[in-house]
Amino acid sequence: MPVGIFRVCLLVITAIVNHPLLFPKENGTVPENTEEIIRKMKEREESLRLEQLRLEREIADQEATQKALEKAALVVEESKEEKVRWDMWTALSMIIFLLIELWRQDFQEGNWQDVGGEEDDMAVLGKAFKGVVFPNKAILASFYEKRILGTTGDMARMREMVEGFADDLLEALRSVCNRDADMEVEDCVGVGSMYENWRVRKPFVCDLIVPFAPPEPYCFRCQTWCSGDSFPPDEQGYGTIKVCRADEDVTGCICDKTKLGEDMLCLLHSQVNTTRPSSEMEDLLCFKNTQYLDADQVMKWFQIAVTKAWNRISHKYEFDLSFSLLDSPGALKIKFRSGKSIAFNLTPVVQYENSDVYFISHFPRSSLAADVPSSTHWFLTFAVYERRFIHLVSKTLPANACHVSCLQILSFLHGKQCSLTGPSGLTNYHLKTVMLHLLQIRPSQDWAPEKLEARLQDMLKFLERCLHEKKLYHFFIGNGKVPAELGFPIIFQRAEPLNLFRPFVLRRDIYRKTVDTFHEMLRNMSALINEYTVHIPLAHTNGIRKESL
Repeated sequence: MPVGIFRVCLLVITAIVNHPLLFPKENGTVPENTEEIIRKMKEREESLRLEQLRLEREIADQEATQKALEKAALVVEESKEEKVRWDMWTALSMIIFLLIELWRQDFQEGNWQDVGGEEDDMAVLGKAFKGVVFPNKAILASFYEKRILGTTGDMARMREMVEGFADDLLEALRSVCNRDADMEVEDCVGVGSMYENWRVRKPFVCDLIVPFAPPEPYCFRCQTWCSGDSFPPDEQGYGTIKVCRADEDVTGCICDKTKLGEDMLCLLHSQVNTTRPSSEMEDLLCFKNTQYLDADQVMKWFQIAVTKAWNRISHKYEFDLSFSLLDSPGALKIKFRSGKSIAFNLTPVVQYENSDVYFISHFPRSSLAADVPSSTHWFLTFAVYERRFIHLVSKTLPANACHVSCLQILSFLHGKQCSLTGPSGLTNYHLKTVMLHLLQIRPSQDWAPEKLEARLQDMLKFLERCLHEKKLYHFFIGNGKVPAELGFPIIFQRAEPLNLFRPFVLRRDIYRKTVDTFHEMLRNMSALINEYTVHIPLAHTNGIRKESL
């Protein structure tokens, strides 16, 4: 209790002492301090208000920026969705394009030439076959046995004789050539109808190709129309051959492909390194002032070399040898003292890389063939692969298959008709191409010997259809179904199909003549066959019927 009273008293005394009225003089500055505090409080309030305004502006700016970012994000999202939709359409378009391209390739590779549907064939053939009397099996068999089968033995004996003489001639040619400066000649290779056993018309002519290579240190660099660079349509099927030094690298520079101009110089290949004396390149059989092999100069060199070789060995033989045709520089003729003669073609070629495709200097011409673009353009021949394909397929066919018989009969009929009405745009090579396509399309059992009549009709239908559409594609070029066993170069399988009938589009006069000759052959077919057919009893000829192919 006393402690509580003491505390109250102490509080009262403290309040009295601190009361401002008791000490007026000492506390006279209170009002001034109050005004100063009020002033500072106003200043503080003003600064707070300004700070608030600044913060409000910053918040507004941040909100505007946030809205802009949200709007930009929305636009980006919409653009992404639009791009996704566009990518979907692009992908869909590409898929459709690829499907169309695959269908087109199948179409061009020969699927369009399916001969299985009789009604479709009849629709395409039209009136050409109406009223045609087609020989029956008995007449065809008799005709083939009498007119064609007997020539097989003659062909074998002639091939043996020509090959033996050609080997001897080429061996003499190597001996007369300068091994350090002249071209190196390899062994000859037999190609064509004589070596595929389907030639029927006389005189028999053996076709031999002779590969050659340049002397060391040179080599050939070959370029085809399908090797990447663009070639005009009239140069499809051709290529060029450049003569280079073996240690020369021409793959990385375009100075030999582009005209640089007189005031420009290739920094990789200086003029000292690339320019060679004109006489040196001409000795290598190149076109004037170029490094490209000239077919005309090659043939001149080959003719001179063959003449020298024959002069060296002529004393061993009892016949004469001469060049027989001016328009075929490799055409040779052996003349015996008895008056008989044997003709054969010996043509220099250049091997394409490590394949059996060859650049051939001169190719047998026909009325359908276009002019060669220049003497530096060499035609490519696939004759070795054609012979190899026929041999390969023959192993899968029935015994005594009729594929060669069909080709022989058709070749005979066409040749006889051309002898009556004049030449046409069709050649034996076109007829062989038809057979090659049908060999790939038809099952093996369809080529049994008893189906000769049906397969001959197929060949005629196929050929008429190709003439109607002006399309007959080369069998190997652009054909992705070539058997892998052949080892055929993939670059030609992936190339665009080559239409052998393209000149018909450009030469309507030849096309009309060819079609007329073909139709005339159909009408004369029975007469031509009966002319070379032995008498068959009436009981066997009752099967002759009229058919509309």
